[in-house]
Amino acid sequence: MFRHCVMLKWAETATAEVKTEIGIGLNRLAEFDCVTSYHHGPDLGVSEGNWDYMIVGDFVDEAAYRQYADEEGHLALIADLIRPNITARAAVQYEV
Repeated sequence: MFRHCVMLKWAETATAEVKTEIGIGLNRLAEFDCVTSYHHGPDLGVSEGNWDYMIVGDFVDEAAYRQYADEEGHLALIADLIRPNITARAAVQYEV
């Protein structure tokens, strides 16, 4: 299995409404046929210095991940909502 993890830091200008829209958009990505499992959510604030939001997607293999990464809906969500509302992004992909 191929796992894709993304952490986001919100920009100060990111509103609650925008964060909700992003969550709705991420829920749509979870419905792509190439996705095996998909989870996302805000940091709970338990530890100081954590990132603000986490996304974890599982795929059968790298080819399935690349299909997801190139999907028009995925690219649009990033360009239209995520990128304008974050100050930093970190990602890791690994085999499970």
